[in-house]
Amino acid sequence: MPVDLNAKQFIEKLNRLGSERDDYKAVSMGKVFALAKECIDMPLGEVEKLLESPIHKVRVGAVSIMDWQARSKKTSLQRRKELFDLYMRRHDRIDTWDLVDRSAIYVVGSYLFDKPRKALYKLARSKEMSERRTSIVSTAYFIKRGDVEDTFQIAEILLNDKEDLIHKATGWMLRYAGDQDRQKLFSFLDQYAATMPPPCRG
Repeated sequence: MPVDLNAKQFIEKLNRLGSERDDYKAVSMGKVFALAKECIDMPLGEVEKLLESPIHKVRVGAVSIMDWQARSKKTSLQRRKELFDLYMRRHDRIDTWDLVDRSAIYVVGSYLFDKPRKALYKLARSKEMSERRTSIVSTAYFIKRGDVEDTFQIAEILLNDKEDLIHKATGWMLRYAGDQDRQKLFSFLDQYAATMPPPCRG
């Protein structure tokens, strides 16, 4: 049953979940996700307050609320746009691989599925690792629906990236896209396998 919590109340409840010592580190990710699901109706202004927290698990809660909202069939088109806009505007707070992976597929990918995808190509060329990871991870939503073109195009942009976390995400998406279109994956590997980092080759 969804509960009406603001950011301050969410943090207090998250803290109590830890232990008698009020230790955030003792809270499992499963409990963070479950609390976020309970708070699926939290206003985005309050979610942004959670994003501003210096505590990582609070920000995990924030992106999890965003993810649950984006997944819900009850979420309006306007709210989906607001979720996407919040994600992009506050990407400075979605700055680790796990925060990206927890939210990019539905908050970004599902929103852009039937829209121009220029934003992903801009992210792919960003100086920030987390933004580049968003560009490739978001395409998982497209792949699920049989659309692999952007995955291969963005993977091509990211092939010479210096970050191992980008290589791993690229390899993950290439393998996933290959499950949908084996021939396209083979053609991509024929062209780039000799120069691809090992994590990309899987």
